[in-house]
Amino acid sequence: MAKANKYGIHRVISPQGVLPQAATKIDNNMKIYSNEILIDVQSLNIDSASFTQIKNDVGADADKIATRVMEIVKEKGKMQNPVTGSGGMLIGSIAKIGEDLDIDLKVGDKIATLVSLSLTPLKIENVKAVHMNTDRVDIEGQAILFETGIYAKLPSDMTEELALAALDVAGAPAQTAKLAKPGDSVLILGGAGKSGMMCCYEAKKRVGPTGKVVAAVINEEERDKLVSSNLCHEVVIADATKPIEVLEKSLVVNAGQEYDLSINVVNVPNTEMSTILPVRDAGIAYFFSMATSFTKAALGAEGVGKDVMMIVGNGYTKGHAEITLEALRESPVLRKIFEEKYV
Repeated sequence: MAKANKYGIHRVISPQGVLPQAATKIDNNMKIYSNEILIDVQSLNIDSASFTQIKNDVGADADKIATRVMEIVKEKGKMQNPVTGSGGMLIGSIAKIGEDLDIDLKVGDKIATLVSLSLTPLKIENVKAVHMNTDRVDIEGQAILFETGIYAKLPSDMTEELALAALDVAGAPAQTAKLAKPGDSVLILGGAGKSGMMCCYEAKKRVGPTGKVVAAVINEEERDKLVSSNLCHEVVIADATKPIEVLEKSLVVNAGQEYDLSINVVNVPNTEMSTILPVRDAGIAYFFSMATSFTKAALGAEGVGKDVMMIVGNGYTKGHAEITLEALRESPVLRKIFEEKYV
């Protein structure tokens, strides 16, 4: 069994010289190298921006969505939406471990991969179900994890579906936990979504009694859900694609003051300036949304004279799986919402 490049570049078919995530096509032959892991895949959790784009393109029809997912994987060797560029993550069981890997896994262990499907070699034999409300696709197939690929063993104190729903967005709440400081004012765009509620919980926990967490949502139903859950201090209804509307409404509930930190977890494009405008100079705008145009963000901030630190939402930060799963253990309210809506 030959040893391969730890970053997976040996599986890049085109264009040569790039990493698997940037490749347009990768080799999804399931014969592993000595430093790869073979996974029997149970479910794909498609990135929210990607799933929304596919659904808008082919219609809210499970069969059509399944067909489109299979077409993408057949064409690219991985599940990477050609429009959004994003992927998602998967859960499955370990089928085989390369002989050169010294890891805390054994054949049969169930894991969630914490690297994007946009770089994961994947082969789908059959789509068994499409869960429209949770962006989950159950399949029969296999995937490969590279030597540098990160993963989490599925916990024993919650269902696989619950763990998958949370780990799918693990980067956002964990990054929020690191960025939000005691006394900060924090604005979360898309606060009623899966990652949004996680971010609200972590932000409120970290800012403490002297801070404030405000969520921006799109309608009254989302507002009522957040108000009743007490996951944040204030909720405003505003269209994230309309920056002046977001600015005005968010400042009203923050005593007219700009925010120390804004977090964008929406799944639609053209929300960059709604993230930037409400933030004070030297504040932070954190873009976790995969629908973000970083060109629009950079030029937009320059255009309005905003000296803010802009952070690209990295889906990985140390301890992100542990932080995210612990939030579900700590908050019965958050856990109940996830169990009712995302499982």
